[in-house]
Amino acid sequence: MAEPAVFLVEDDAAVRKGCEQALALADIPVRGFADAEALLAALAHGNPALIVSDVRLPGRDGLALLREVRQFDRDLPVLLMTGHGDVAMAVEAMRHGAYDFIEKPFPSERLVAAVRSALEKRALIVENRQLKARAGAGGVAAIIGQSPAVQRIRQLVGTLAPTGVDLLINGETGAGKEVVARAVHEASGRRGAFVAINCGALPETVFESELFGHEAGAFTGAGKRRIGRIEHASGGTLFLDEIESMPLNLQVKLLRVLQERSVERLGGNAAIPVDCRLVAASKADLKALSDIGQFRADLYYRLNVVSLDLPPLRERREDIALLMAHFLGEAAQRFQRPAADWTPADLARWSAHDWPGNVRELKNVAERWALGLPDALGDAGAAAGPGQSLAAQVDAAETRIIEDALRACGGQVAKAADLLAVPKKTLYDKLTRLGIVAERFR
Repeated sequence: MAEPAVFLVEDDAAVRKGCEQALALADIPVRGFADAEALLAALAHGNPALIVSDVRLPGRDGLALLREVRQFDRDLPVLLMTGHGDVAMAVEAMRHGAYDFIEKPFPSERLVAAVRSALEKRALIVENRQLKARAGAGGVAAIIGQSPAVQRIRQLVGTLAPTGVDLLINGETGAGKEVVARAVHEASGRRGAFVAINCGALPETVFESELFGHEAGAFTGAGKRRIGRIEHASGGTLFLDEIESMPLNLQVKLLRVLQERSVERLGGNAAIPVDCRLVAASKADLKALSDIGQFRADLYYRLNVVSLDLPPLRERREDIALLMAHFLGEAAQRFQRPAADWTPADLARWSAHDWPGNVRELKNVAERWALGLPDALGDAGAAAGPGQSLAAQVDAAETRIIEDALRACGGQVAKAADLLAVPKKTLYDKLTRLGIVAERFR
């Protein structure tokens, strides 16, 4: 027999039986208990997805049970049932981690709806845990994704990294070219540094000195010797991002370095041997640029011995959930906040987005989400335009209004209901129907 999805504790035998029957009729497995002590004993050997508890219980009350459950599993949802006089107590319990509360007497449909909502949240928590575990398995430089294209890239990196061959990585802005370059370096076994240069961000006046270094007195202001980035990368990996932005006159010098594996500092005559692996990256078509004279053809052919093509995120949408879980986990640690959840509606919205900024844009969205801010991609309200049905536009407008109220009330449903002048039950029903998670606004 499958493990019950719901552990329910209620000291009133008639109420407990009624709740069990309502959930059973809704095909939700449930196991009832008369007191918190019996539930806690079963919890040591069981693994429910949700606990439903009355606030007023003999022995340990619902608040004490909540505290002990959170020590067992902080993410295990606890749904409280309360009489009218205990609403303030239940609201306080929600501030300390309770998922939600329902006020007695309630119809069976209200209980089933609240339980289904909590079970959906639990399923998302479990899925997010699995995604984070998979995403974090390879460290910060892991190439994250399970799409066929990403699996091929991982296979190529594993094959090519130990060989020492220079690589050219092609991909749109934000597609993860530096992540792949770092993965190549880490898998190569090289003990030197990973030295990254964004060719598009360096002024041409300092480019040559940064790349090749200089001797003291090589030019005005050169008071002492400077080791260039190429020399610093000896024994390691030199990553040249946006190499299409490198000035043509320096492309000649770079080509010589690649051919001779030595570098001459500005103002010096000695050829200094360097043992660095070059990984170049471009967001432009270097062949097309070389055809029109904006990139040296000889350097292009030197770089293009082995190339990796990174697909944009819109062509590997199946990786969005895995990437989002990874970045939300990183953001939660950095901002010292609880891990943020998402709903199926959120994932559907993210999957429908075209992501012009690719993985970098998704990471920014994850950081906003981790801080409790809107993802700024447009919600159901933004998506419903004049071409949508009247019902869709009404739902969109309701979603915007309700989310604004929840934001203003810090995610407290009771306060939002007062602000909107609607019964709390009505607002709960709308939250369930529209897929809005109040906790996201706390």
